[in-house]
Amino acid sequence: MTFDDNAIDWLASLLAEAADTEIMPRFRRLGDGDIRQKTSAADLVTEADVNAERLITTRLRQNYPSAMVVGEEACSDDPALLDGLGDADLAFVIDPVDGTFNFASGVPLFGVMLGVVVKGETVAGIIHDPVGKDWLIGAKGGGSHIRHAHGSLEKVRVAASAPISQMTGAVSWQYMAEPDRTRLACNQTKTLSQFNYRCAAHEYRLLASGHGHFVVYNKLMPWDHLAGVLIHAEAGGHAARFDGSAYLPSHVGGGLLVAPDRESWQELRRELWAG
Repeated sequence: MTFDDNAIDWLASLLAEAADTEIMPRFRRLGDGDIRQKTSAADLVTEADVNAERLITTRLRQNYPSAMVVGEEACSDDPALLDGLGDADLAFVIDPVDGTFNFASGVPLFGVMLGVVVKGETVAGIIHDPVGKDWLIGAKGGGSHIRHAHGSLEKVRVAASAPISQMTGAVSWQYMAEPDRTRLACNQTKTLSQFNYRCAAHEYRLLASGHGHFVVYNKLMPWDHLAGVLIHAEAGGHAARFDGSAYLPSHVGGGLLVAPDRESWQELRRELWAG
């Protein structure tokens, strides 16, 4: 079975099924043994992450037996599962609960993310909001839209370009080494205001729907960014690694700057790294 645009409806329903059966029944009901640390107290995994990823992976392998399936939690146990993502004929990349810290803390800002990669190119992205019960969906060449819980579709568009003094955005300087850590933290004061949801799913939604201007990410794992970058691009935006090169599914380093357009990207790159 090959991937086509008709499969997006099925994939969107699959993410909602995982949310309804494995994620939301555990929200604000996690026991002491249901939350574990991975690399730090801010890097968590819960039973919701594990079980939602297992359900999604099982369904994908039933429908697409020859496809590569890359899940965050499976890769946490075996990083070698990432090998070959850039060359696979068809791959699905899953973040079962993006914003796990929020989820584990009882904060309703988390999402289920899925990116579709065909021969090294991201061709579709879906971000499901289990709380709002809607989807942010983008398809290569087809634009991006929100599919609301009541069934209507709303086309989304990134914010218009603005001077940096009028931009709002997020800079993940906490994941950076010096001197960039201090430089970006200080230079972010050149912007109008900041946001930090601790959840890429909702930050990409904010940008793609025109309610924020930019994000700077240093940590590049594909489950965090493939879906969001594709959705943002199809909403008219521009993203590139810090050196200006294109962001590809095989990349796990090099940073990522996401902006409304190329000119805004260039201004942000110059001003945020100045000094």
